[in-house]
Amino acid sequence: MLDISKQRGAAPFDTARLDQLMDDAGIDVLLATSKHNVQYLLGGHRAFFFDTMDAIGVTRYLPVFVYPKGAPQKAGYFGHRMEGYQVAVKPFWVSEVNTKSSGAIDVMERAAGYVRQLLARPQRIGVELSFLPADAAATLRKAFPDAELKDALFVLERLRARKTPEELAKLRLASELVIDSMLAVIDSYGPGATKAQMAEALRREETMRGLIFDYCLIAAGSSLNRAPSEQRWEKGDVLSLDSGGNYHGYIGDLARMGIAGEPDSELEDLLGRGRGHPAGGAQADSRRRQRWRDLSGGRRCAAPIEAAQSHRLSGAWHGAGQPRGAAAYRLRPGPL
Repeated sequence: MLDISKQRGAAPFDTARLDQLMDDAGIDVLLATSKHNVQYLLGGHRAFFFDTMDAIGVTRYLPVFVYPKGAPQKAGYFGHRMEGYQVAVKPFWVSEVNTKSSGAIDVMERAAGYVRQLLARPQRIGVELSFLPADAAATLRKAFPDAELKDALFVLERLRARKTPEELAKLRLASELVIDSMLAVIDSYGPGATKAQMAEALRREETMRGLIFDYCLIAAGSSLNRAPSEQRWEKGDVLSLDSGGNYHGYIGDLARMGIAGEPDSELEDLLGRGRGHPAGGAQADSRRRQRWRDLSGGRRCAAPIEAAQSHRLSGAWHGAGQPRGAAAYRLRPGPL
């Protein structure tokens, strides 16, 4: 059938690691409901019909990925009836696929029914509390009144934080395409262009390169307001472009700066001081380095922290790739 299928294949993630994380968190079965985690767990699937909006009729789209601890061969996916077309073209790896639902309540009813087949009386069910609508949560609680619903946020964060070479390649490509898009905008626009015009141009450039445009934070001159507006980029003004572009679920999130005209001596001095920053790629004196923990496997890497006169840098390394759900490691509060 188009809307119900049984498939078997290799999981696109480390199931042993997920089993261990679930065991450490005291979770018997996991129900993932966020778009980014479902996409990750299914190996790249994203419902194109609901890519920009979840609302439909008087309900909403809700994907549900079911994973019983220690039994990846019994994982299942429950989604909207519009996803049946995608399943027919590119089947999922999980053994149970049901795309007959129309909203949040009926999809959770079907997912709960499958959980009951796996575990008659599950004691601890892991869910994404921040991505579980109230009506779907009530449906799940009604199905398992004696079970404890546990937040699986950090389980999924830790699972995704360890990137594979293939994921890193996608992140690198996404980053390079964002940079190419920014340079194209800076080359094409000059004094007199508005921030709104340049933000729209950046959207077009990223889209032409195969990215899904995510956002553009843009500042010009002495203003720190980064919303696109009718403010003009004038001669002598500094321009800051900060944008995210999505490539197959992985986001290149970078910033680049430019100036309309030639930089003055103060800017040249600040540029020289900033070259020790990780974004510049230059080496800095070892006494000004701070040891940071590398996310991949516990290795340590050195990241120099530079203070320009009375100004201090503060900020975070945020998890690259799907940043709206990425692990964050912060040195001090505030953006970098």
